Amino acid sequence: MKRSIWLNLLFSIVAVVPIALLAFVGYFIVALLGGFRFYAPLSAVVAAVLCAYIVCSIFGWFTSRTRGIAFASFLGLCLLATGGYELNKAYVNSLAQVSEQEVSLQQYQPFHPESKVAVLEQPASYKITDNPPRLDGATALYPLYSAFVQAVYPEDEYDPYDFADNPVVCSSTSYAYQRLLSGETDIIFTAAPSLAQEKDAKLAGRELVLTPIGREAFVFFVNKRNPVSSLTTEQIMDIYSGELTNWKQAGGRNDRIRAFQRDEGSGSQSMLQKIMKDRTLMQAPSEDVMDLMSGIISRTSSYRNYKNAIGFSFLYYASQMNRSDELKLLAIDGVEPDKESIRSGAYPYTVNFYAVTAGPPSAKMQAFLDWIVSPEGQELVAKTGYVPVN
Repeated sequence: MKRSIWLNLLFSIVAVVPIALLAFVGYFIVALLGGFRFYAPLSAVVAAVLCAYIVCSIFGWFTSRTRGIAFASFLGLCLLATGGYELNKAYVNSLAQVSEQEVSLQQYQPFHPESKVAVLEQPASYKITDNPPRLDGATALYPLYSAFVQAVYPEDEYDPYDFADNPVVCSSTSYAYQRLLSGETDIIFTAAPSLAQEKDAKLAGRELVLTPIGREAFVFFVNKRNPVSSLTTEQIMDIYSGELTNWKQAGGRNDRIRAFQRDEGSGSQSMLQKIMKDRTLMQAPSEDVMDLMSGIISRTSSYRNYKNAIGFSFLYYASQMNRSDELKLLAIDGVEPDKESIRSGAYPYTVNFYAVTAGPPSAKMQAFLDWIVSPEGQELVAKTGYVPVN
């Protein structure tokens, strides 16, 4: 009898170890292919149950009928869970999303025959003929500085995604500040720098010089079926500090508030941090990412238009570049975000955006900045969809 148990144990080890090794490798492969949330854990559970089934069979525990029914039931539950997961994923993917990665900037590329950039009524009175300043900036401002380029730069193919020997690109706010401080670009078009970006400039021994070139509204939006149409500045701070957690508290339905945020260093996230003043931001909804070098990390997830969601961006980006009829912009303190309320300053979250240099601009750069705030440059600001500063 003792010998039989040891033989069974040996057979179990021989059978289970290869399955465990395959499951271990499979877990990481599935996770790297994007299945970390569901399929990787499912593969581990299936491998564990399969090992248990084999061990039970080797030792003769339970009847073969019982083992078969139990294993078949388990597989049925796995199929049901997989079906439910795929249906939920299809639902989530069907929701409107506000993410900079969803916008193709090539539709605003200067000098392209089908470009959507704004143009002047007459040729610009100022032109740059050679060695133009290198430009970068926020996604939402690319259509504007692309219009500046088309008006005054030498005609060329300025692909916003080509960073090799191309003077006009768009890398996003956080990377644009990094590239400006490292000397890879000359002027960036962004919102005001965050405290962290100001600190980085000091550490690099550079002074950020900000030239206001236009005005914009920082807006909050919800699902259009959400009955809430207006929030107060205090309610915004309460939501993003985690104190106001249910839409019922703001006059809506009895539903948990899902408050999305953006990645650290982005222009809109920096703006949210500023309007929060001394209030602490709560943790944002996040998605897990499997990376071979760093293991499992957490990153802020992009806004998806769940019925209980709230997100934020700048007005031009949310209403023009990434417009969705499924979103509703919220009034703040009873004031709608529009050009008139931005122009008058009545909308509480009206902000300037800037052309930023690292240190005093060169003569050529200053001439370009002077033209941007001139009537011609400000005409392009208005035609693009922003509010001029002059």
